[in-house]
Amino acid sequence: MENWITRIVASLCAAGSAGLFWTLGVFLAVPWNEGRLFDLNRAELQLIAVPLLVGSAVAWGALHILAIADRARRPRIFMVLGALFLVALLVAAASGMAWAQTQRVASPSVGSQR
Repeated sequence: MENWITRIVASLCAAGSAGLFWTLGVFLAVPWNEGRLFDLNRAELQLIAVPLLVGSAVAWGALHILAIADRARRPRIFMVLGALFLVALLVAAASGMAWAQTQRVASPSVGSQR
């Protein structure tokens, strides 16, 4: 029972981390598509750095909480879950970028008249 509670807490932390990586993808989409990823202003840099750093810290914490429950007894499953979690974080960032692009295309341009 204790292992399941620990796994549930790790899952909640992992979900929070995935949400932060999705947010990273949303804020990364515009500079990425405009080709100015290395020429960001301070506000854009902050909008990208905060979800990246906090999301990485939460992901690291989720993996450590999961290690409490599964690392000693089942190290192979723990390693597979860690790799799948990394892939899930990358997919979350990519889906955030995709969502931001659909919202940008769907919204009318500024100054257009109907």
